[in-house]
Amino acid sequence: METSDMKILLVDDEPDILEFVGYNLEKEGFKIKTANNGEQAVEKAKKHKPHLILLDVMMPGMDGIETCDVLRKIPELDGTLIAFLTARGEDYSQVAGFEAGADDYITKPIKPKVLISRIRALMRRINNGEEERSTKLEFGDLVIDQEKYQVRLKGNKLDLPRKEFELLSLLSSRPGKVFSREEIMDKIWGTDVIVGGRTIDVHIRKLREKIGDEKIRTIKGVGYKFED
Repeated sequence: METSDMKILLVDDEPDILEFVGYNLEKEGFKIKTANNGEQAVEKAKKHKPHLILLDVMMPGMDGIETCDVLRKIPELDGTLIAFLTARGEDYSQVAGFEAGADDYITKPIKPKVLISRIRALMRRINNGEEERSTKLEFGDLVIDQEKYQVRLKGNKLDLPRKEFELLSLLSSRPGKVFSREEIMDKIWGTDVIVGGRTIDVHIRKLREKIGDEKIRTIKGVGYKFED
């Protein structure tokens, strides 16, 4: 995907942040829409269907975590990436963000060039996902449709955030293979993205809650594998 084709929704309750970040992203050719609260973000996301939402955590009313949770329940936004852009760097905040369905966590203040680099890394995820989503995997009652970006269990569609889907898709692509934590981190989050050490554990736990404990096995000290 070219930069000029990428739509970004920037959400922050501080006008100066919206102006500064929006200006620098527009200079790079991105198409920018802005919102100054969670409710407005949900409305504009439905209308414009952005490829990426940069979302502040600390907002009055509906905060970023709540907003992300609402956005992840909107079917037409299944393919939208969400990255938190926030001054909060505590581990618990990051875990809460990933549990809500975030794809990345960017701490303010951040230099424009670094932010652009992180966004381009996220863009590559979109492009790689479009290239790789070409098959349907079936494991009894569990069906993983990579082309439609959907997972069904016993005929019922499961609502999986993008990173959970990518993690399940990776593990199930080679049943029985043990994927190391380093390999998972590299393939799902990429080397350009720095996330907390508990990120994989959070996503594995959420997946097990949705598809059952028996499909994903923990290999102590190594990583995880998918059981057919």
